[in-house]
Amino acid sequence: MKPYIIRRSLLDGFCFSVICSAFYFYLPEAVLNTEMNFKLQIILFLCELILGALLSSVLYRGRITTLGAKIFQPDFNPGVAEAKNFYRTFWGWQFLVTLLILFIIGIFKTRFSFFELLNIDGLQGAQRLFLGMASPNWQVLPQAISNIIETIFMAFIATTLATPVAFVLSFLAAKNVMKGRMAFIIYLFLRTILNLVRSIEALVWAIIFSVWVGIGPFAGMLALMMHSIASLTKQYSEIVESVNEGPIEGIQSCGANKIQTIWYAIVPQVILPFISFTVYRWDINVRMATIIGLVGGGGIGTMLIKYQGQAMWAEVGTIIFVIAVVVWLMDQASAVLREALK
Repeated sequence: MKPYIIRRSLLDGFCFSVICSAFYFYLPEAVLNTEMNFKLQIILFLCELILGALLSSVLYRGRITTLGAKIFQPDFNPGVAEAKNFYRTFWGWQFLVTLLILFIIGIFKTRFSFFELLNIDGLQGAQRLFLGMASPNWQVLPQAISNIIETIFMAFIATTLATPVAFVLSFLAAKNVMKGRMAFIIYLFLRTILNLVRSIEALVWAIIFSVWVGIGPFAGMLALMMHSIASLTKQYSEIVESVNEGPIEGIQSCGANKIQTIWYAIVPQVILPFISFTVYRWDINVRMATIIGLVGGGGIGTMLIKYQGQAMWAEVGTIIFVIAVVVWLMDQASAVLREALK
């Protein structure tokens, strides 16, 4: 079976499952939360997914453009697609209904409530918090500056160590480079590992490394490095996959091997975007470093959680002011550098 058929069927099957799931809300929550009914819901979801995939194939044969066919087969039935507006197409209504149901489910699952948001007691508590933060205690400013410098260097070292690793791995994780059966197995294995690493947030990595090497900036730096390797490899590999094939074919026709092809045909095309993404990643790591300190990752986050736990909002206001200034400066500097590297 061709890959685009699988993707089309899975997307249409998912949309069908989402639409069917709207009927679950008529059941009591106590019934839905039992272990037996949870297993039943999984079975029902899989059945709906399969039924939706089969329905997608039937509609495809009837020359009806589903959302899956529209996304994964953009040339499908072009004459009809051009003659109809969005709201007059099957895939358009399929997309709108699926999006609406997902939004409604999200409202229920997040227990969104205007009553809780506008509750008087909650508003008074928030008012006390903001008034305290609006009156910073500047006596903690020297310590805050010292901690934010530590945070910046955590991000810098993490990015510096992650970049060369991600650079090498990006070519192994690029489909247009890893051609052949064995190469594809390596590509698939590496992609799976990287997706697994990237799915674990830096906050969780900080907890892991805090237990491993102890609480402090070293644990925070290692957490940022792990997350940066996975994220940069994904970004780099996507850039590699989008390169112009002309130089590659030209250098291969001259007898170049795989390494020569990468170095002389691919690297010159990707080096500037790589640098731009690396600068942007450093900017991201500075912001993330302020958060991972909350779980013992060092830097200004550790200082922030200490004062926040004691409800010392004036001190928290000073720390937030320092973080905001540094993040703004880093954002401006990285934007200028990325613009210059275009």
